[in-house]
Amino acid sequence: MAERSLRGSRLGALSMETDQNVVPSERRITTYLCPNGHSIELPFSVEADVPATWECRCGAEAKLQGGGAEPDTKPVKHVRTHWDMLLERRSIPELEELLEERLTLLRASRGEKTKKKTA
Repeated sequence: MAERSLRGSRLGALSMETDQNVVPSERRITTYLCPNGHSIELPFSVEADVPATWECRCGAEAKLQGGGAEPDTKPVKHVRTHWDMLLERRSIPELEELLEERLTLLRASRGEKTKKKTA
């Protein structure tokens, strides 16, 4: 076991690489303006595609200062719930009938007396 351990270093804690001969990419500062009056300055690489919007710290959507054209927004699709999908397959009277059948079976399995509906 001793031959497999590395002596004199803590694994994962320190990097043995140096910053010598490393040239960081050129940066530009971009400014985003929030509708609540906040200003956000972020550095981006000159080669990077800068997004037209950025989420502000207050949760609002900040727009790129001098961004020009508005970003294309996709139409928001209505989220279908389980209830919506159920109503696509069955009507309310059908659902009430199915519920009554299932309740009758459940009561019978528990040994309860069934109640007759009076209309």
